[in-house]
Amino acid sequence: MTQLDSVLTSKTRWTIVGLLFASIAINLVDRQVFAVLAPVLRELYGWSNTEYALAGTAFGLGMMIGQVPAGQFLDRVGTRIGLATIFLGWSLITAAHALAGPDTVIDSVFGGIVRLIPGVTAVGAGLAGFIFLRFVLGLFQCGNYTAGIKALAGLFPPESRSKAGGFFNAGAQFGSVIAGPLILSLFIATLGFSWQMAFVTPALVGLLWLIPWLRIFPSQETMAAAAVQQAGPAATAAGPAPDVTLGQLFGNSKVLGLALIRVFTGPVTWFYWNFVALYLRSPIEEGGRGMAFLAVGLFAAIPNLFGMTGNIVGGALTDKLVTLTGSVDRGRKLGFTAAFLLGSLSMVLPFVGSDFLAVLLMGLALFGNQWVAATYIGTVGDVVPQQLAGRVNGIAGLADGAASMAATLMAGMIADAYGWTPVFFGFGLFPFLAMASLFFVLRRIEMAQFR
Repeated sequence: MTQLDSVLTSKTRWTIVGLLFASIAINLVDRQVFAVLAPVLRELYGWSNTEYALAGTAFGLGMMIGQVPAGQFLDRVGTRIGLATIFLGWSLITAAHALAGPDTVIDSVFGGIVRLIPGVTAVGAGLAGFIFLRFVLGLFQCGNYTAGIKALAGLFPPESRSKAGGFFNAGAQFGSVIAGPLILSLFIATLGFSWQMAFVTPALVGLLWLIPWLRIFPSQETMAAAAVQQAGPAATAAGPAPDVTLGQLFGNSKVLGLALIRVFTGPVTWFYWNFVALYLRSPIEEGGRGMAFLAVGLFAAIPNLFGMTGNIVGGALTDKLVTLTGSVDRGRKLGFTAAFLLGSLSMVLPFVGSDFLAVLLMGLALFGNQWVAATYIGTVGDVVPQQLAGRVNGIAGLADGAASMAATLMAGMIADAYGWTPVFFGFGLFPFLAMASLFFVLRRIEMAQFR
């Protein structure tokens, strides 16, 4: 038994990982309902790709604006209460999507506000209410990822943190895997649910997660003790984490390096979450695959299944590389590099004729991109102490949110104007920019120094 086990047993810590997995899986199901229903809503209300992208951009804006406040909130109240509050908020907002649509109160109230956005003179029928709700949903959901990273930074040592992070983040891909079959194939095609009930049902059922979370997750005091035991006697002698300001965090090159890795990998994940169903449904003459709704519901899940595997297998591989090399810096960088190369496969996809091979390539690209995510989660705890992890990941999430918001809007506009080929090619270049950020900005993976 390790010193850390004397504070929190291994069973308890891995149970918490399971709950974090479930939280982000529910997060993604609630988030993905709108994306999965996009073909239905677009055909029902006549939205263009660009108009649909406005709702995705609104969600990204909410995610971006909420990141730093969410990180500060979690560092202040702790992960237990912080994540429970965030979870309750996003569940209620997801259910409220059922109140949107043409000629509803939400659409009437916020239609005028949306038209105040520069360059937006009008939006599709019923879209204004969805744009508002997507923005508020982003404000709440952004804290889930930060809460998981903060918890794992204090619960696991470096040699097993990427593995734990991979299991946690695999929940996001699992949520994406089941969202398509659950919403389109089961709720809509088989059970005949209305699109409104497709929002309400998963949101309310997901609230059951709060019961085990509040019973099992430890207090702030226990988490602080676990962090000390993990770091060892040197940490105890050194005292608590330094009082670092947001300005110091923003100005630190290692924090900047972490943020840039997310800037160039987060948009790739967002693209696959938001646009795979539309790409598979789009006519062949527009560069899409022309699939039927039922096929879209099934095939759209496959890339995310690969992504889920990338989190788990990739995180374990990175931890193994850390052990084999005897160096956190070399082990993490080897894992990052292999993952970046797989992630770049997006650029090959438009030139593949076979639908099966195209879906396979999307899966491999997401495998690599989620391997990056698992390795990143482990790296945060290598660079900053657990007490700063919420704010540091909030800063990285702010940068990720800004990039993802812009990329989501541009993807819709480029797909409308030029088809899907330049979109996939562009997202295939992003991992190389992330690799440059790792080696030339973050540089050595070690504890950051703040002055």
